[in-house]
Amino acid sequence: MGNEMRTEQQTQAADRYFMMLAIEQAKRGLYTTRPNPAVGCVLVKDGHIVGQGFHPKAGQGHAEVYALAEAGDAAIGATAYVTLEPCSHTGRTPPCAKALIAARVARVVVAGLDPNPQVSGRGVAMLEAAGIKVTVGVMTEQAEALNTGFLKAMRTQMPYVRLKIATSLDGRTAMADGSSKWITSEDARQDVQHLRARSGAIITGSQTVIADDPALTVRSHRLGVDLSEIPAPKVVVLDRRARLTPSADAPYQLCRRDATVFWRTDDLTALLRDLVQSHQCHDVLVEAGAQVAGSFLAQGLVDELIVYQAPCLLGSAARPMVTYHPLSLAEQLRFDCVSHERIGSDMKLVFKPV
Repeated sequence: MGNEMRTEQQTQAADRYFMMLAIEQAKRGLYTTRPNPAVGCVLVKDGHIVGQGFHPKAGQGHAEVYALAEAGDAAIGATAYVTLEPCSHTGRTPPCAKALIAARVARVVVAGLDPNPQVSGRGVAMLEAAGIKVTVGVMTEQAEALNTGFLKAMRTQMPYVRLKIATSLDGRTAMADGSSKWITSEDARQDVQHLRARSGAIITGSQTVIADDPALTVRSHRLGVDLSEIPAPKVVVLDRRARLTPSADAPYQLCRRDATVFWRTDDLTALLRDLVQSHQCHDVLVEAGAQVAGSFLAQGLVDELIVYQAPCLLGSAARPMVTYHPLSLAEQLRFDCVSHERIGSDMKLVFKPV
């Protein structure tokens, strides 16, 4: 193996290692940055980390700013590893591409380009125009997994939709009378808090509100983040029959909450587009009954199906996971199981449509 090839392989290995560390930095802002993406940055000089940071909250400094502040003059001639293309526009904060140029870094390694039309390659172009070497495409898949909602919304104007279902072994979600507290374990219910914490909006149905009177709040102290720092997800209640009325003395807590949105039509696509365009909700969690779950699935609006399966049987008279009536085997809905893990006494299964 020639020295040049060996050097290139060493560079690629180092790039992957330090980008992995930048991704770990980005994870620190996963629950608090909405509607902005979670981004991390690591500055490396002569093989040593001289600065690192993450974007903690919309309106506050971006990851590059914190990393550069920590590095000081050591940033001169350093390599910056950033999990998303540095911004090139002035929003609530100045452009990070200009900050990297001003700090005189020698090289910038980017996991992936930012599809935001305000950036979309302009950050890389700005860096290259300043004579900075730029490498794009290091650990892209791992970095993009942190911001699936933001990236999808920027590309399609639709949010990333997660459908959560708690079920028994025989695919039942409640007894015939509607009672369902609790099928799954406390550990599983705590895990759902992670899904809520990274969601811009939570969608439920009027029947779920009437049957369970849910709060649909982020309230777990196991998230590793001060709850006051997590933006509260917007709650949307699907209520096309207008069974619920928002008022201060309503019998259901979601109806007493001013921020609750009541969606009165069947057009779920319009709802999802409105959540992106009007409310900047890029990640949406659906926590509802079989009818709502079936509607989202039948219309192909689910990006990720998350099933918490409890080791119990509720019987054939109990309520099903989803209301869906295919007329032939060809209309079946099929999924890939992308992950599975044990949560307490339950199994957490994550599926994506094929």
